[in-house]
Amino acid sequence: MTEVFDLIIIGAGPAGLTAAIYAQRAKLRTLVIEKEFISGGQVLNTWEVDNYPGLPGISGMELGERFRQHADGLGAEFAKDTVREIREVPASEAELLRAAELSGSGNRPVIKEVYGRKRTWQAKTVIIASGATHKKLGVPGEAKFAGAGVSYCATCDGAFYRGKVTAVVGGGDVAVEDAIYLSRMCERVYLIHRRDELRAAAILQEKVLSLDNITVIWDTIVEEILGTDGVESLSLQNKKTGERKELSVDGVFIAVGIEPNSRSFEGFLEMDHGYIRAGETGETSIPGVFAAGDIRTKPMRQIITAAADGANAVVSAERYLLRS
Repeated sequence: MTEVFDLIIIGAGPAGLTAAIYAQRAKLRTLVIEKEFISGGQVLNTWEVDNYPGLPGISGMELGERFRQHADGLGAEFAKDTVREIREVPASEAELLRAAELSGSGNRPVIKEVYGRKRTWQAKTVIIASGATHKKLGVPGEAKFAGAGVSYCATCDGAFYRGKVTAVVGGGDVAVEDAIYLSRMCERVYLIHRRDELRAAAILQEKVLSLDNITVIWDTIVEEILGTDGVESLSLQNKKTGERKELSVDGVFIAVGIEPNSRSFEGFLEMDHGYIRAGETGETSIPGVFAAGDIRTKPMRQIITAAADGANAVVSAERYLLRS
C-alpha cells in the first residue's frame, strides 16, 4: 500500500526548512524533497548574513546548516530528487473512511501525487518552496567571486560596503532601487546599463539621476569581473563605440532579473510571470497546495520573509487537513 504523507514540502531553503520545523512540531507526517546535495537554498551563496535577527554576521552556509540541523533534530524526513510534476488523484476508500473517522466529515480528500525523476510520492497537502534563481551575467569571474564581492541582493549585503565604491548592473526597477539604496551608505555607486535609457519607473529614474554619488554608465556591458581574493574591478565594453575600460570597485550587485523555479508546476497552478499566485497564507489556486518563499507572488524576497512564509503555509495546511 502506498504511503500517504500528511505533507510534502518541495525545496529545502529557508522557506522549506522552516515549514519542515513547524510541520514536525505539529506532528504531521512530513517529507521534504530537495534536489541539491546540501540544504539551504540561495542563502548558501551568501558570504555573510547581517540582517537575520539574533544572528548578525553569520555565514550563509552556517545559517543554512542550522536550519537543516533544527529540522533534523525534530525528526524531519528528507529525500533527494527533482520534482517534475504534481497531479491530483481521488483518495482511496480507505483514506476516505480514515478522514471521516478523524474529522467527522464525509468530504472526500484529494490526494496529491508528486512525481520526481526517481519515484512518485503521495500526500494530502503540498507546500512548494522551490525558490527562485537570480539571473546571471555569465561572465568570467562571476561565479568565482559570488559571495566575495559579487552579490544579487543589495538589501542583504549592502551594509558590508559602507563607505566603499560599488556597481549595480541592470536598468529595471530593482537595479535602480538597489543603486538608490546603496547610495545612502556607499561613497560612489555606478549603475551600469546595456542600453541608453533605463526601464525603471519614471519616479525611480528621476531619483537615481538626481543623486550626486550615483554615476550611470550607459550602453555598456560587463565583460569580466576581476580580482584576487575578492572583487577589485570590472572590465567594461561600450556597445556603441566598442571602447573597453576597467572600472575599480569593491563590489558589484547584479540585478538583471530573477527566475522562479516553477516550470514543473506550469499548467497546474495559477501564476503571475512565473511566480505562483499565493498570498500570506500560502494558499494557491488548488486547495491543499501551498506556496512559500521566493516562488510565490510577493513584494519582498528575503531570508526572514521566506521563513515566515514556511510557517504560514504549514498553519494553512493544518487547517486544510482539519477540514478534509
